[in-house]
Amino acid sequence: MLFDRYEQQGLLFNMNFKEATSEAGKAAYRGELVLVEGEVGDAAGRRKPPTVVMRGAVLLSDGDKVVMAGGMLNDIDEVPLFFQKYGADLTPDSKLLFFVVNVAKPLFTEFNGSSATLIPLQDGMVWNELIDELKLEKGDFKGQSAADKVLTVAAAFGDYAPKYPTVGWDEVVATKTNAVREARGPV
Repeated sequence: MLFDRYEQQGLLFNMNFKEATSEAGKAAYRGELVLVEGEVGDAAGRRKPPTVVMRGAVLLSDGDKVVMAGGMLNDIDEVPLFFQKYGADLTPDSKLLFFVVNVAKPLFTEFNGSSATLIPLQDGMVWNELIDELKLEKGDFKGQSAADKVLTVAAAFGDYAPKYPTVGWDEVVATKTNAVREARGPV
C-alpha cells in the first residue's frame, strides 16, 4: 500500500488514520503530510520534526497512485513542494484541492500536468471546509467507516464544477496576500 511506503519514509505525521477502504485496492489517509522533512537530529539518523507539512491532509490512493488529495497549506510557495514530493505518485486525473492561507481568491491552476483547485482559508477545519465545498451533507457519511468517508469525498469530485478562473502559476503567485492563519487555543 502506498501509504505504508509513506509511513516507512516518515512522510505521515500526526496520523488520524491510515486504512483500506471497502473498495479493493483503495486506501485512505487523514493527518498531516510531510512536505519538507526535518534535518537529521542525531548520530542514529533520527530526524527532527518536519519543517513544512500539509495540515488536515485527506488522501485516497488506488494501488500505488494518489487519486485524491486535499489539505491546508500556509503559503502559496508550499504548493510546488507538494508536487515535488508527491508528483510521481499522481495521475493526470488526480483530484487536488488545497486550502491556501494566502491565496487571494479561489482558482484553478495546473502544476506539472496536474490540475489543482486553490481556495483561500485563514480559519477553519480542512475536513469541514472540504465537505462544504463539495456540497456534501452529514447524512452522506452515515454508517461509513473513516476510510469510506474519504471514498465519499472522492466520489463527490465527480460532480464538482465550480466556476473559478483557471490561471497559470505565475498569476497564482501574483495573487499572494499577506494573510496568515488565525491561531486558536489556550494562551
